[in-house]
Amino acid sequence: MSLTQPVASDHQLARLLQIGMVLEEVVEARAHKHYEALGDDELDPEIVALLEDAAEESGEHRRRLESLVDELDADPVAYEEIETLVAARYESDTDFDGVLYDQLCNEETAYKFYDDLIAAIEGSAIEFTIDRERLIEVLEAIRAEERDGVEEVTELMERRR
Repeated sequence: MSLTQPVASDHQLARLLQIGMVLEEVVEARAHKHYEALGDDELDPEIVALLEDAAEESGEHRRRLESLVDELDADPVAYEEIETLVAARYESDTDFDGVLYDQLCNEETAYKFYDDLIAAIEGSAIEFTIDRERLIEVLEAIRAEERDGVEEVTELMERRR
């Protein structure tokens, strides 16, 4: 399955939305992991707030995506299958230089995923069982929040130089 081609069915759209859900879960889990790993001398209020906001936002994105999947006339794919796809395509084994670099990578990855997903949906000529305008509207809102996250992390990194 590729985001470089138009979405061809409700089933494929559901699967792509489920990938987004797992991707959001990965972002949320990594934010929690980073928070727990911070030492007392690293408990910078700005970084803590950034991680808390990222985890909360990812949870909200996951709920919005799940709502879209529920509206589709498609059988969901097993969580384990989607998790494997996400791990293979979007998780990074790279050891980033610090929490902020890792968070930036997470935000950029999510932004790119939603950008590609929107393009694949807009390139599709099929009629989904979900209202296309509402689908695009929800995904554009999530993409905008991810873009804002990229900007927030970038600004924080620049202030720390």
